[in-house]
Amino acid sequence: MEILAHRGFWREKEEQNTLASLVKAFDMGFGIETDLRDGEGKLLLSHDIVTSLSERVEELFKIYQKHSFKFSLALNIKADGLQTLLLTLIKRYEIENYFVFDMSIPDALLYLKDDFKVFTRQSEYEKEPSFYEEACGVWLDEFHTHYIDEKLILEHLENGKQIAIVSPDLHKRSYEKEWEEYKKIITKHKLYGKIMLCTDKVLEAKEFFND
Repeated sequence: MEILAHRGFWREKEEQNTLASLVKAFDMGFGIETDLRDGEGKLLLSHDIVTSLSERVEELFKIYQKHSFKFSLALNIKADGLQTLLLTLIKRYEIENYFVFDMSIPDALLYLKDDFKVFTRQSEYEKEPSFYEEACGVWLDEFHTHYIDEKLILEHLENGKQIAIVSPDLHKRSYEKEWEEYKKIITKHKLYGKIMLCTDKVLEAKEFFND
């Protein structure tokens, strides 16, 4: 199981989506999920609104390249029309192990047109993932109910899709039972390294799945 640190490794909410928290996650051996918006012609790390404290995506990519990090970058697109800015940086810093997701459907079609690595979404509200054939992976989310099971995971993998699962803790739900199910599926089918888990409980997940 590859662990994606949700908005980096942080203790206080204001640390989320900062360079310090994201680089800390890399240093600890985790991939990351982070949010992208634009402001004044630059790509910025921000979930809700851009502020004077929002830091530049380019600085994150510089550090990632400088230290030859290979961890996954899950880039959550929070505004339309970022393709040109993002593609320029991806090429400049030779970013390969990434995917973009969560954009609007019309915007997603533009990412696919420009040959980005795009994940579609599936949840209890999005039972039929959009642009499934064109997507390279699936972002599996559970807002209120647990539906992700062995059959669904194997189906996506057999279709050649990568999988990233949103841990229940991101929706303020207990996670232990679901983690136990995922671990059994991984062990049974030898799916080591083939599934990503996005969580705030990164240390607990590392110990549970990988140690």
